[in-house]
Amino acid sequence: MKNYQMSAFTEKGNPWAKFKFNQTIGPEEEIHYLNIDQAKGAPLIQQLFYLPFVKSVRLAEMHLEVERFDILEWSEVIEEVQEQLQNYLNEGGVIIEIASNDKIPVSVYAESTPNPAVMKFVANKPLVSQSMEFKTIDEAKNAPLAQKLFHFPFVKEVFFDANYISITKYEISQWDTIVMELRKFIRKYIEEGNLIITALPEQNKIANEESTADLGPTEAQIVSILEEYIKPAVASDGGNIQFDSYNAENKSVQVILQGACSGCPSSTFTLKNGIETMLKDMMPGKIEQVIALNG
Repeated sequence: MKNYQMSAFTEKGNPWAKFKFNQTIGPEEEIHYLNIDQAKGAPLIQQLFYLPFVKSVRLAEMHLEVERFDILEWSEVIEEVQEQLQNYLNEGGVIIEIASNDKIPVSVYAESTPNPAVMKFVANKPLVSQSMEFKTIDEAKNAPLAQKLFHFPFVKEVFFDANYISITKYEISQWDTIVMELRKFIRKYIEEGNLIITALPEQNKIANEESTADLGPTEAQIVSILEEYIKPAVASDGGNIQFDSYNAENKSVQVILQGACSGCPSSTFTLKNGIETMLKDMMPGKIEQVIALNG
């Protein structure tokens, strides 16, 4: 993963501030954005326009220049803007998604999962860099696509991962009456180049900070086994599994099921026993049981 570092410069009374980066962030030829509409397809620039004092933004190969309105001086906010930019990039935030206004050729197909309440919608392009789950519209404040999906009355939960979206419906609706509507909506949304997310959910930021370097050797080995052997199979069914904790006293592992796995009538038992068997075989004497919780 790239490690972005930057420095900020401005002069008293100058409406412009310059943010220089240690690596390439933009095109060779400078782009001048005058408003948020012009920044469509450039999530980083759109984030800057959400700040009330930002008037315009110039994006170059190794730096950003931001013009302020006269409502304040740069000395009041430049350090905060620098920190926000650096955090956004180091957390995997997208700088530019689309270089033109042409539609992206997109296909989306629906795929059933072992959970009858969940349908998996698979796109022919990457959507997110890591899995994320939204159980309410409030949790999706930084995920525009998830927010729009929650506006459908039959959508209960939304899960993103790689190139697919798993949608959990309410029991009152039947998939054969709603799946086509959802598939067409998702395809059009992606095709038009709309933003999938604007920032990582809080739980993802916390998870990113808790790297395997912070875990003990047993926990790190469990996480490694889950990542290599369990997650790919779970993802194929539209779900995800996360390591939660390890209790050395009773030799138990607690994991969290997400997406299609969460609330599935059979997955908790099947996955629990499958993971339990694998961990016992690969870590003899260290694992006695696995506790699977729905996310």
